[in-house]
Amino acid sequence: MPVLTTEVKTEKSVAQHSSETQQHASNTATKVQLQSVTKTYTNGCHALLNANLEVKKGEFLFITGPSGSGKSTLLKLLYGQELPTQGEVIVDECNVGALRGDRLSLLRRRIGIVFQDYKLITQRTVAENVTFVLQAQGYTRKEIQRRLEPTLKLVGLLNKADCFPDQLSGGEQQRVSIARAIVSTPPLLLADEPTGNLDPDNSWQVIQILQKLNSFGATVIVTTHDEQLVRRCNQPVAQVRNGQLFRK
Repeated sequence: MPVLTTEVKTEKSVAQHSSETQQHASNTATKVQLQSVTKTYTNGCHALLNANLEVKKGEFLFITGPSGSGKSTLLKLLYGQELPTQGEVIVDECNVGALRGDRLSLLRRRIGIVFQDYKLITQRTVAENVTFVLQAQGYTRKEIQRRLEPTLKLVGLLNKADCFPDQLSGGEQQRVSIARAIVSTPPLLLADEPTGNLDPDNSWQVIQILQKLNSFGATVIVTTHDEQLVRRCNQPVAQVRNGQLFRK
């Protein structure tokens, strides 16, 4: 009976967390705009040329293009790791390029980022990797524990909470990365080639998780060069080609 009670409690926690995520995201989902954005590096290479884009609140958008076309640069502009050479990057009505210090940090708390290479801390367990961001943001221990279990349940890793990254498959490591990105229920989720190192089955599993988060109301932007995966998902697409950005 104790096991059954625990399972029921877990299911209720997941449902409650999903409901809260949906309510939070729908109330605060982020609008993204690029307005005549050019990004030129010091070597003269143009990552983007006069790019314009609008992503509506609660939208799911794929950004495609070959390696080196500027997809990752576009995402870095959205969370302020790179600054535009010209033009404006607007996230949640804020000009990202004009933000510094605490104002930029506050915006980044509203953005979840999923990296192709996972960027997990090898000396920390799955649970510790996921909760690290909450600790850094000053969440209480009680709130951290309240969020952890349903988040791991959502990505199918509840039974891996005490494992270390080197004990996981590539697909599992990427799902830890997603869990870390979403545990604070950010209204904007950016995923940079999240399936680039995965086989087709794991790739589809990752995309399904991202689509579920989008169904809760989060705005999701995913870069990929996997055209077959894009066609299978039947979501809106923008393409980066020779620095130009085209919305299909």
